[in-house]
Amino acid sequence: MKELDLLKKDWKKNENSFEQISEKDIYKMIHKKSSSIVRWILIISILEVLLWTFSNLFINTDDVLKKMNHPEIVLILEYLTYINYIVVLIFIFVFYKNYRTISTTVATKSLMGAILKTRKTVQYYVWYNLGMIIVSTILSFFVGFVYNPDMAFLREKLAANGKTMLVSAGILILIILGFFGIFWCFYRLLYGTLLRRLYANYKELKKIDF
Repeated sequence: MKELDLLKKDWKKNENSFEQISEKDIYKMIHKKSSSIVRWILIISILEVLLWTFSNLFINTDDVLKKMNHPEIVLILEYLTYINYIVVLIFIFVFYKNYRTISTTVATKSLMGAILKTRKTVQYYVWYNLGMIIVSTILSFFVGFVYNPDMAFLREKLAANGKTMLVSAGILILIILGFFGIFWCFYRLLYGTLLRRLYANYKELKKIDF
């Protein structure tokens, strides 16, 4: 009981200065946590690009593309791949800039603004990737079906039977939705968790805004 009384006396004695010290400590902690979260977003996005790049090295599509005998299609696919890499690298560069901003900023309002900007950038990045997954899946099926000579028998069969074509179209839609669902869950689990933590930091900063 003696120690509790002493603690109460000490609390009352430092009551005026405690709030200010507490706010500064909380700000430092939130600043550090926010910087760490954005650093992880940057690291994960880089690892994601490396994973896709290495996986493409092990998937041999050259034989299939040669069979099609349509160099213009191959060129278009290559251009689309390069454009996709450029867009993703731009996003990574923006993530790096956001990380540098959050790491070096000292003003509360500036940190809050940087957090909101980072959240929006990550959301755009996720939706861009999901959109590209849908586009690339549809494009792969279309190019493979129309230009691959191995698919000639299947094309003739589908053209002769409207019901089979409808069933095939339904299966294709389900496959696309399946791919979208898997990657949506992946991005929601990975980036969604980090964004929720980042937004929680933003709400805490709002409480101590001075």
